[in-house]
Amino acid sequence: MDESAEKEAPQTLPHVVRLASLGEIAAEVAHELRNALQIISANAYLARLTPSDPQYLLKIERSARLAHGIVDDVMALARGEADGALAEPAPLSEILATARELLPDADYDDHVAGITARVQGGLCARLFHILYDNAIRAAVPARARIVTRATAHEGGSVTVEVSDDGPGVPPELRETLFEPLVTARPGGTGLGLALARRIAAAHEATIALVPGTNATFRIDFV
Repeated sequence: MDESAEKEAPQTLPHVVRLASLGEIAAEVAHELRNALQIISANAYLARLTPSDPQYLLKIERSARLAHGIVDDVMALARGEADGALAEPAPLSEILATARELLPDADYDDHVAGITARVQGGLCARLFHILYDNAIRAAVPARARIVTRATAHEGGSVTVEVSDDGPGVPPELRETLFEPLVTARPGGTGLGLALARRIAAAHEATIALVPGTNATFRIDFV
């Protein structure tokens, strides 16, 4: 085979799959950064209007720090670092608090006191952030009410269910809900739940939609 023919040879399937996976991860990073960047832009504008008020600069600093964390967490996921040395027992109450940073207000009802899970904390918070963000957006213009319940099982496994009082998931989307680009929300990217499933799988956990009228997601951590 001459050199020109070798250069034009088709890419191998594993190479194509890897490129597709990297493209999906890049889209997921962009999706996750969008809220942080919007907050930075809004507070930069307000800081210019009131330069003597430090609260807007503090919000910019906090949002920038969270944006860096998003990149670090998702790239760790891409490198396969979600488990192993980076996983450690973490209180679910702290993970949920981190998950809610930068989100609009909602009515949260938590039943997770005293329960820990062995996870990579930043990525696990990202998973719950996605579920909470979806619930809040689905409830607009109403204020979302979100219930989070955790159950610790013998042997160390933990089950967490996140339920909201929104309209639920349309029946035609339930089978493909965790696939990239699947969304029922106008303007939605369909990347959030795909990332949530990827994070769960990296922890050897599962995430599923529980049948019912409202949206309830169940995560089983081993």
